[in-house]
Amino acid sequence: MIHDPQHTITALSAKPPSTLELHFADGLSATVDLGDWIARYPVLAPLADPDLFVQAKLDARGGYVVWREDALELAADNLRNLAIEQSGGIGPERLWRWMDRNQLTRRQAAEALGLSVRTLGGYLSGARPIPKTVWLACLGWESSRTSPQQDESEHVFG
Repeated sequence: MIHDPQHTITALSAKPPSTLELHFADGLSATVDLGDWIARYPVLAPLADPDLFVQAKLDARGGYVVWREDALELAADNLRNLAIEQSGGIGPERLWRWMDRNQLTRRQAAEALGLSVRTLGGYLSGARPIPKTVWLACLGWESSRTSPQQDESEHVFG
């Protein structure tokens, strides 16, 4: 039984030098390029070998893409987030980092963005796509907290 379809990979195809084609249980099909990660993170450097890269397989539950059991694997949630970001969307990790950076609970973040806690939870879990307007609201909220506020009387009209 699939409990978390947005983080369960049902099919996988590895295309050298660094591309994975992924199909998730919730119906999303995504392509992710791991080239930058392979170059940036030493632990992933072995994946630069095309003979190893094509050996990608799914773990028994579809929660990980595995090359070497317990040594070289990537979680479905991270791969989905990367695929969303690479396609121009807003991944849940970005929203989590915003909350962490601003030390916000779910309730506080939902209130700051004018959302219900349930809607925010759908965005954070990856069950619902994050609208760009929500990300812009995050940036605006954060900006209003970090820049000096001007009093209306300080405006100069000319």
